[in-house]
Amino acid sequence: MAEKESKKELKKKLKKKEDKKAAKREKKSLMKLQRMIVTNLDVYYGDFLAVQDVNMEIRPKAVTAIIGPSGCGKSTFLRTLNRMHEITPSASVQGSVQLEGVDLYSDDVDPVEVRRHIGYVFQRPNPFPHLSIQENILAGIRLNKQKLSKEEENELVISCLKNVNLYKEVKDKLNQPATSLSGGQQQRLCIARAIAVKPNVLLMDEPCSALDPISTRSIEDLIVSLKSQFTIVIVTHNMQQAQRISDWCAFFNVTATGEPGRLVELDKTDTIFNSPNKKATSDYINGRFG
Repeated sequence: MAEKESKKELKKKLKKKEDKKAAKREKKSLMKLQRMIVTNLDVYYGDFLAVQDVNMEIRPKAVTAIIGPSGCGKSTFLRTLNRMHEITPSASVQGSVQLEGVDLYSDDVDPVEVRRHIGYVFQRPNPFPHLSIQENILAGIRLNKQKLSKEEENELVISCLKNVNLYKEVKDKLNQPATSLSGGQQQRLCIARAIAVKPNVLLMDEPCSALDPISTRSIEDLIVSLKSQFTIVIVTHNMQQAQRISDWCAFFNVTATGEPGRLVELDKTDTIFNSPNKKATSDYINGRFG
């Protein structure tokens, strides 16, 4: 009898382990998809409520632009989408951010894993100055301890550089420092580095703000070409840029200094710029404030 009971207990334990493994596998498979849902999101820095009650769907394989005046929480909100804001001491959130049903703020979700699935491109190009062009692209692979053969590494580097239209410009100097590139080339290299780990979503925080017009056009063309592979969310102060490259547009606003930023309106870009539903959106688009 005791032996039978011990076997039952063992089966239960094994079943629990199998269920946990299955749940993890399911989460990973779900995170291969690209739709994000934000629900009742509040973002805090200590006791200060920076962004309040954001509810929105981020469509897969499309470009969503986030626009609004300075100080309305655009970049703060963007950083919550891959838990980057947690790097800041005292930062916290309430509500949920889901990637195809997986709550990214669940206790059993690793923030490092979240950032692998949801890449981030900063406002200013930030290649690793001590690494070559090739090693910059492979940095994420090394960090995630992925084992590739030399041939696979070379294929990945070439593929990523071609994806960002940079390969022809650097193919003969892959071992040179990344800092030897121009600003526009460095930003494309940073995008190549972000996509090397095969994320589902790319977040971009004003990626063209530090670039000249020619480099800006190159990055914009790149963003449009990449949306066939990735879900892209971009923060921009440039209204014309939002019109040129985005499929969906989210307008954030703040009513007064010290008040939290809020999502005012989210719609297709043509609708936001030509027939918005909210007066505040129309006023901002037409330059009456901001």
